[in-house]
Amino acid sequence: MTDPDPGRGTAGAADTDAEILVPRRRPSQERSRRRFDTLLAAARSLLVEVGIESFTCEAVAARAEVPIGTLYQFFANRYVLVCELDRQDLVAVQAELARFAAEIPSLAWPALLEKFIDHLARLWSTDPSRRAVWLAVQATPATRATAAINERALAGQVAEVLAPLTPGADARRRTLIAEVLVHAVYSMLNFSVQQGRDHDAVVAELKAMTTGYLLGTVGTDTRG
Repeated sequence: MTDPDPGRGTAGAADTDAEILVPRRRPSQERSRRRFDTLLAAARSLLVEVGIESFTCEAVAARAEVPIGTLYQFFANRYVLVCELDRQDLVAVQAELARFAAEIPSLAWPALLEKFIDHLARLWSTDPSRRAVWLAVQATPATRATAAINERALAGQVAEVLAPLTPGADARRRTLIAEVLVHAVYSMLNFSVQQGRDHDAVVAELKAMTTGYLLGTVGTDTRG
């Protein structure tokens, strides 16, 4: 059975007009949840090994030892699988950000920022699936549009953390600041793990860049 590919033939379409890719259903019963999670784990390991071009639903089902029909009950195609992996990563990062924010007062934001970037940097340096998923969601307009929604969800959480720092900023500007930060951090982390790069040095530059941006932003907002 050929894996449907919503990205083929639509390379020129605007990402904002692309279909958003979500599972056909998320399981509620324990047995179905285990199969769902098994499929995602198999998809993650396969994606790291073969990349998006050779990544197929048939191969995922075989690795998970699950009938292909069961996979298609949850996921319409390989791109939905990839976007669900991206969402899975997002949920984990959101939980860590909430934990850090609870530990560190918002006004002590340099410590929070450094701790959070260090956490993400460790994930990217020790878990190759982070970069594999990030690259895979760049594959089509639909995957990019779906990943953008996930990224905005994290940015919304960051905007809440920023609120005490930017009391004079309106909600739209605070959201934009958060979106710039999130996109820059993820892009730089991807850059940091490219072959031949000094990961620690890039992360140090990332901290300097984001701290400088926030210092300028907070200072501007305070003066305004």
